[in-house]
Amino acid sequence: MISEQNYKGTITHFSGFLIDNENEFGFSAVDYSKFKYGAINIAREFGYLLADRFIENCFKDHYNGKQIVVLPSAYSYIPTASFFMKVFFVEKLNLFLYKNGYPIVQETKINRTVTYREDYGEMSAQDRYNLISGDSFHVDKAYIEDKQLLFLDDIKITGTHERIIIKMLNDAQISNDCYMLYFAELINSNISPKFENYLNNYFVKDLEKVNDIIKNENFIFNTRVVKYILNADPVEFKAFISNQTTDFKRDILFQAIGNEYFKFENYLENIDMLMKLT
Repeated sequence: MISEQNYKGTITHFSGFLIDNENEFGFSAVDYSKFKYGAINIAREFGYLLADRFIENCFKDHYNGKQIVVLPSAYSYIPTASFFMKVFFVEKLNLFLYKNGYPIVQETKINRTVTYREDYGEMSAQDRYNLISGDSFHVDKAYIEDKQLLFLDDIKITGTHERIIIKMLNDAQISNDCYMLYFAELINSNISPKFENYLNNYFVKDLEKVNDIIKNENFIFNTRVVKYILNADPVEFKAFISNQTTDFKRDILFQAIGNEYFKFENYLENIDMLMKLT
């Protein structure tokens, strides 16, 4: 596996919360689960909180004024939950930069070529690496030249995703100084990586809970919630989707097609149902 020791630039790590006990997180597990399944109002809360902690405890006394480029976790067509947290993190960071006479952040995307049906949170450290190492990540090298890079994700469990990012940078002969930033990080190696799955699904146990988020939170589609809905038993899916608006049915169909979920047999029956309903 790739180590940051192979990287020629400087890497600064920061996590808003450090998890050493699987029963004490320092933040609401219910809210985290809702965030992972599309509650953009909670993405705003988390993004602002992470920005405040990052600025106060890591950034304000060490920043040298160099242009920053923010890169959320990689996605193909449908953004991840952490993408929306990034939106609000950037708002707060830009406010600090503006007040102090620094350039506001720029943004770019880590492009990826593979779409997965598997739930990353259910996997062991080795299975995560085996899955993600088969993907191809790339970034616009010319755009980020001579800038500080800020990679942002919601949680660090095994560090696999970070190692793949470092491999991407090394392969492209990029050696920019980087921040690796997380809302939370699991620091107790005695806790199974599957803890991530427990945290993701702390609130969401079924489509009824997804519907609760849609009706009672400010909902937005992300990769996790789209896959979860499409992967439902067709009878449950039909009951769920029949209670949604025409716009919702149309939008989830467009999301499914855009992310090429029609390539997965498990999703096809529900996608076909959506086709007939829109």
